[in-house]
Amino acid sequence: MDLVEIDRSDHASETELTPESGWEHCYIDGEWVPAGDRDLIEVENPATGETIARVPAATTDDVDAAYEAAASAQAEWADTLPQERAEVLGKISHLMGEYAEDLTHLIAIEAGGVQLKGEVEVEVTQGMIQVSSGLPFKASGDQHDSVIPGRENLVVREPVGVVGIITPWNYPLNLALRAVIPAIALGNAVVLKPDEHTPVVGGLAIAALLEEAGVPPGLFNVVTGRGSEIGDHFSSHPTPSVVSFTGSTAVGRRVAKNAAEQLHLPQLELGGNCPHVVTEQADLDLAVDAAMLGTFINQGQGCISINRHLVHESLYDDYVDQLASRAAELPIGDPRDPDVVIGPISYEEQHATVGEFLERTIAEGATVETGGTAEWPYIEPTVLSGVTNEMSAACNEHFGPIAPVIPFETDDEAVELANDTEYGLAASVHSRDLGHARDIADRIDAGMVHINDQPTNDEPHMPFGGTKASGLGRFNDRWVMDEYTEPKWISVQREDRDYPL
Repeated sequence: MDLVEIDRSDHASETELTPESGWEHCYIDGEWVPAGDRDLIEVENPATGETIARVPAATTDDVDAAYEAAASAQAEWADTLPQERAEVLGKISHLMGEYAEDLTHLIAIEAGGVQLKGEVEVEVTQGMIQVSSGLPFKASGDQHDSVIPGRENLVVREPVGVVGIITPWNYPLNLALRAVIPAIALGNAVVLKPDEHTPVVGGLAIAALLEEAGVPPGLFNVVTGRGSEIGDHFSSHPTPSVVSFTGSTAVGRRVAKNAAEQLHLPQLELGGNCPHVVTEQADLDLAVDAAMLGTFINQGQGCISINRHLVHESLYDDYVDQLASRAAELPIGDPRDPDVVIGPISYEEQHATVGEFLERTIAEGATVETGGTAEWPYIEPTVLSGVTNEMSAACNEHFGPIAPVIPFETDDEAVELANDTEYGLAASVHSRDLGHARDIADRIDAGMVHINDQPTNDEPHMPFGGTKASGLGRFNDRWVMDEYTEPKWISVQREDRDYPL
């Protein structure tokens, strides 16, 4: 795709999703607001260090303006017929397909995502939009009997109003739209603050698509900026009824506190430390196949990536050998190369964090079976044997292409190891005996457990979310209605009632 300059101040009817010039704007009240005298944030290609875009460092005044625009636009949108909202969502889904190649390219050069990862992210996002197109028709409420004679009880669902959304850099397109689209589908307005490392594909490109799809002005707004500068103001603002945050547990606690002080609902999808349990009854080849995807897709930069491989001692040596042999063959390099499987870590500070976990784990006694090198911007696919649950890459969410392999003797020990973490997001269990696998799955403290698979799964009609320190609430389909609508009880007294006073 050619890198051409575009002028966002005179937006054309067809969107140009190019990574270079033209993104020096926020998107507020249907207008592309130029950076003006605001500072600019340089967006870098993690594989090359090249600056590919510059976006405004939005101010607290920009946040105020965006929330004001959202509040003004929301009431009229909530009154639209459900089929009208569904029609707009259908247009967005169509545009996702039209611009799939451009979006995949942006994911590669902005987030370091290889072609497979970019294609999967776009495909999953498009599926989520298609499912969400039915949400306007699911929020109609229902009727209930009453304990009072002659009374009819109705429970209706109404939009919460304005939703503030803060999203991360690892799956920037999907993790933004999985909150934006259901919120809009259910009659709400949105203000989005994408991560400063991926503000184009995670924010401004989305604005361009939604504008082309005919989303009314003010209903969707994007403020690009540094979390350290506007994050607290964004999450503690009095306007949004819900603040949705995806990211680290540490920051999520702060966002939740800010929202709760305004008596607003925090929706949180936070960290994970996902176990991949390979029992004595497992199909070894299948377990390794699943482990390769669950560990190394997107360089392990996913909250639902496999963080720990818990393997029965009878299969341990063979499992380590197979996993290490296959990991050593994965091509590393620039994600624009379609043959590359392992791209760069998305930004330098994150690379340093992952590298430190790796270095500390080796120092703690783990054996490097393959990989082990961490030179910016890449980290070699690494398999570590002789790991315990207390070592750094195991007890922390390492967020890199690292596979710590931990042996266990009994099912009870496997469950204990799996649950020995503050997180409870996702897990996987392998056994030829499905009843055996289900017994273990039932005992794992996680919001999502996948049998004879790996944990990096997201189906748009299934509830996505975790327990413990992995967050609050769920995404997808009817489950997200609990966050983006409020139940309202309306009673109708159809017969005269006898009152005691």
